[in-house]
Parts: sequence; structure tokens; C-alpha cells
Amino acid sequence: MTEEAFEQAVRDHANTIFRVACHTLKDRQEAEDVTQTVLLRLYQYGGEFQSKEHIKHWLLRVAVNESRKVLRSPWKKRNVSLEDWDGVTETPEEQGVLEAVMALDVKYRVPIYLYYYEDCSVQEVAAALGTNPSTVQTRLQRAREKLRNALGEEKKEGTPYVRPQIVP
Repeated sequence: MTEEAFEQAVRDHANTIFRVACHTLKDRQEAEDVTQTVLLRLYQYGGEFQSKEHIKHWLLRVAVNESRKVLRSPWKKRNVSLEDWDGVTETPEEQGVLEAVMALDVKYRVPIYLYYYEDCSVQEVAAALGTNPSTVQTRLQRAREKLRNALGEEKKEGTPYVRPQIVP
């Protein structure tokens, strides 16, 4: 990878990597560390990428794996105040949705984030998480139900589910 290609990849994907790590870890400092680790791995990567989408998928996969390593670490602090997330949203309603998303288990929080905030398809989320698309669909469905319960919304019988508009 040339220096210019690396710099372009950093410009295109650094914020996405950071946000994925942030939503996984609930800690900005650790997310910054993961972002640096992922970008270092990209810089050291000796292979070639087929396309920009291939780079994005590779970076998402590495970001998820590095975040999981941090979560498994015995040094990871487990409780982070939601005060650290002030200013991320514009309205109180968006803040409430963000708090509900951040309260989900990581196995639900990351697919929700990738699907709704990063506009990844179910197949892209599955590739990033190293799981089956059907598993991703199940986790998204369960996460939506948990969010619906947490936010006090009820789904009416016979009403099709409409994808909510979550603004990052």
C-alpha cells in the first residue's frame, strides 16, 4: 500500500473505526487506542485490496476484533458514565435513543450501530462480526425489541416494522 493510499484510507475510514470502537467499548480513550492499532495494522498490511469496499470491510473486521480483545482484557473497566456521551446527539429524544443503544449488550449494540449508524447491510455486518447473516438478523430483531421496551414503544399487531430513523 502506498503512502497516498494509506492517507486516503485514513481520511475515509478513521472516524468509522473510532465510532465502531466507541460503541463497542463505551470508552473514548480505549476507542482511540483501538483506532490507532487498526490504522497501524493497515499500514503494516502487506497485501493488496481489491476495492474501497474491501478496505472498509477489512478495517471494520479488524476494529471489531481489536475491540473484543480490549473487552476480554482483565484491565478493562466495566462501567462508564453516560456523561461521557454528552454532546453526541442534538435532541433529548436522540440522547434517549443513544442511551438505550449504549445500554444494550455488546452483541446487540454493535450490529445496531453498524446497521443503522453506518448503513451497513446485514451481509456487511455479518462479515465484520464474523458471523452468519441470519445471526445478525436475529440480533437486530432482538435488539429492536429491547430498544422498543426500553423506550416504551409498543408494536401494534399486524403493523409491519418500520426501520427507525436514528441520526448518528
